[in-house]
Amino acid sequence: MRAVQDQLIRHGDDRRGRRRRGFAAAVLAVTLALASACTDGGGGKPSGGWQNGDDQPAAPKAAATIVEPKADAKDVPASTGITFTATEAEQTSVELKDSAGGAVEGELATDGKSWLPAGALKYGETYTATVTATGDDGRPATATSTFTTMAKPGKQVRISSFLGDDQVVGVGMPLIVKFSRAVPEDYRDDVQSRMTVTSVPAQEGIWHWVSPTEIRYRPKEFWKTNSTVSYRVQAGGLPLGGGWYGRADLSVGIKVGPAVVMTVDNKTKRMTVTKDGSVIKTIPVSLGKKSTPSSSGTMVVIEKLRKTVFDTFEELGPEEGYRTKIDYAQRLTWGGEFIHAAPWSEGQQGRVNVSHGCVNVSMANGAWLFANTRVGDPITVKGTERKLQNGNGWTDWNMSWEQYVKGSALPYEPPTEATPEQSGAPTATPTA
Repeated sequence: MRAVQDQLIRHGDDRRGRRRRGFAAAVLAVTLALASACTDGGGGKPSGGWQNGDDQPAAPKAAATIVEPKADAKDVPASTGITFTATEAEQTSVELKDSAGGAVEGELATDGKSWLPAGALKYGETYTATVTATGDDGRPATATSTFTTMAKPGKQVRISSFLGDDQVVGVGMPLIVKFSRAVPEDYRDDVQSRMTVTSVPAQEGIWHWVSPTEIRYRPKEFWKTNSTVSYRVQAGGLPLGGGWYGRADLSVGIKVGPAVVMTVDNKTKRMTVTKDGSVIKTIPVSLGKKSTPSSSGTMVVIEKLRKTVFDTFEELGPEEGYRTKIDYAQRLTWGGEFIHAAPWSEGQQGRVNVSHGCVNVSMANGAWLFANTRVGDPITVKGTERKLQNGNGWTDWNMSWEQYVKGSALPYEPPTEATPEQSGAPTATPTA
């Protein structure tokens, strides 16, 4: 009986052992199945890349860096722009905000490497610049710089324009900007880089430094008839050397009238007046006599005086000097050459030169010219004994384009596109 019981016990133990082994095998199978579910089935590598960071978002293709002003910079000039680099960028934007979060208006420069605010920044203010560059992957990259502008300077240079807003001028009128203090030569390129001219229609032109205190702009050819021209000098807060800074920005918008051009030929003693290319009047003249010849060259009407007095006693002395009332005077040079009515020489006009250097016309022709010309209208005198001295008046058109370009503080870059067709305005022919 005991033997039978022992057999039953051993048999039961064997079954329990088989159940344990079966359970262990099942657990092992489930474990292997789970492990298999977490692998790619090919080489035992995890199929879910997020487990080791393989699918982290890729860095933007574009990159942006602010070059100037540098982060935390102090005493930054109020004229500052934002200079930056943007690589592999299809689109770049710049945002500038003051300490209160107010946005500052401005625009990107044509070179795509800098941004200039619409006006001088506030003195003693903190600003934050943000440059955002976006590549063809659509991912933006940003760079920021926080800086503080300088306190208001005590030494400021006033910048002024000869012309005023909405003034109508002749086709030979140069744009004239003056500084109340000389601009050192090594600062002129900075100043000129802040000077822009916009004309409608577009016309090629360049700035030319006449002196340390004056810069002028002229197009390559006379302004096109009925153009609108606006020019701007963003020099407010701009360093101008010796601790001096620009006082304020300057903006002017003018209009150009018809192309009224005067040509005087000493050989024929005649003035030919054209308007938009067509002759509208021929006028007999008397030019300067041999001892006081008129200047040959291309000049521009500088000012118009309905009535004035010529007093040359101080210049010529009591024997040669004179004091005479003059009508319909139009200044051509700083040296005293005018177009004006001269009733005393009407008998010689068209035949003999008897003036002291002026272009004499009759009273009637003087009145007609005065009514039909404006400041900026060009006049070319040919064939006299004396050549016009550059600088004696607005002699910008008495220089060739190649000569004029040399007066720029920045390298001349011809337009990349073809110049639009001219509107019929004649071109100046500088005197050789």
